[in-house]
Amino acid sequence: MARLPRIPTPRKPAEDGDWPARASVPRPRTGAGGDAETAAEPAAGPRTERMERTEQAERAERTARSAPDAPADPDRPAEGAGPDAAPEYDHVLLKSLLGAWALAACSAEETTALESHLTRCGACADEALRLRDAVGLLHHEDSLDLDPTLRSRVLDGCLDRRPARVPIPEWAVPYDAESARLEALLHDMAEAEWRAPVRLRWFDGRASAVRETTVAGVIGHLLAVDGLVAVALGLPDPLAALPLPKAAGPSARTEALWSAGGLPDLEGAFGGVPGAAARPGRAAEARADPEAEAYGGLFTGHAAAPAARAVRARWRDQGHTLLRTISFAGPGVTGLDVAYHDFRLPLKDALLERAFECWVHAGDIAEAVDYPYEPPAGPHLNLMVDLAARQLPGTIAHRRRAGLAAPARRLSAAGAPGRTLHLEVEGAGGGHWYIPLDSPGTAATPEAAVAHVALDGAEFCQLAAGHVPPQEAAAGQEGDREAIRDVLYAAASLSRL
Repeated sequence: MARLPRIPTPRKPAEDGDWPARASVPRPRTGAGGDAETAAEPAAGPRTERMERTEQAERAERTARSAPDAPADPDRPAEGAGPDAAPEYDHVLLKSLLGAWALAACSAEETTALESHLTRCGACADEALRLRDAVGLLHHEDSLDLDPTLRSRVLDGCLDRRPARVPIPEWAVPYDAESARLEALLHDMAEAEWRAPVRLRWFDGRASAVRETTVAGVIGHLLAVDGLVAVALGLPDPLAALPLPKAAGPSARTEALWSAGGLPDLEGAFGGVPGAAARPGRAAEARADPEAEAYGGLFTGHAAAPAARAVRARWRDQGHTLLRTISFAGPGVTGLDVAYHDFRLPLKDALLERAFECWVHAGDIAEAVDYPYEPPAGPHLNLMVDLAARQLPGTIAHRRRAGLAAPARRLSAAGAPGRTLHLEVEGAGGGHWYIPLDSPGTAATPEAAVAHVALDGAEFCQLAAGHVPPQEAAAGQEGDREAIRDVLYAAASLSRL
């Protein structure tokens, strides 16, 4: 049988003079008897000078490696070191790790080696500082919360394309924004967080006061006080079924709700609103849920989360109803007043006060569940500061009648210039206000200023909320110390439960 010709495999081209430095290693082969035989070495070709030099270099290297006192080769891993042995960090390798180190992307071993190297190498240390500074410019840490103005900007963009048939009045926008932000905070709250203890703080006119409740208790408090605005608009009182004192104010209404341990049936309470009634079946769904009806312990931290969410749903529906009613009522609604037991506020100011309460108590809830919460948008914060500043003269006079403020220094006719305090509020929502000191009816002018107080906008609002004691307010103060004390204490006295 004829054998096929063998086709040799391709081989690499040999460079000039680059021939193997070693002779071919004999390959064992099996003879006819099964014994391994050694193939004969091929005939040695002519030896060149380059081959001899290569062999001499290899013999010298083998001799150096076998010598017991031979110096270690830094580029060669130690004998017995496997593939998992620690790498040798030389200058070039460490320098290549500087970028990863600046981004905190090195392993613990690499970080240790590199930082040890930086203490000895000035050039690498300078480069490390430059890279670390550059990383700081790549991004900055932001709150996980969305921009408070995002909702307004999205709505403005939508309304520019298709204007609302019945827009919300401009003076009601702060309440809309702050109630929406609080609703967003509550939306994804875990069951355990609904039972988190919340500390409500205020200033009772003489000292700081604290009351502890739950997240559900805070929402119940907002629902109870928002009910005063509902009554002023001719809507049903959400607490009508509770035994309330005559002309009960915010504190009395809240205490009645907490003492009852639950909410009355609100089915149909928000019906009859022009254009948009409450969602049908909301109260029926709450009644059908046995957990939602089990309000026992709702404000002491023992109720189930569905019951707490039912309170939230009722507060949210009431807020939506207030805004719809105001929007459909037209401009004439601004002439209404809201009764707060011992004082009254125009509807515009009352709704702004409710926006302020939403923000303050949302901050209380966020603090309880360890979540960041930003102040309102600058224009809204400015309106809140303005409302507090406009209430200061009457509050000073009320404290003076109760013996809690210094007597008037000067008697002036109504409208005549009197002693004035210059209140400067800095930052977002800031501005300048001039507060009459001796009587609410006197004119406050810059020329008659006897004192100057400077505060940050958010800090002033925290003072007005009773979260900062007046004696601890970090205010820039100049002038009449007695006048400054009266104004700071009056600002803190604006707070209540």
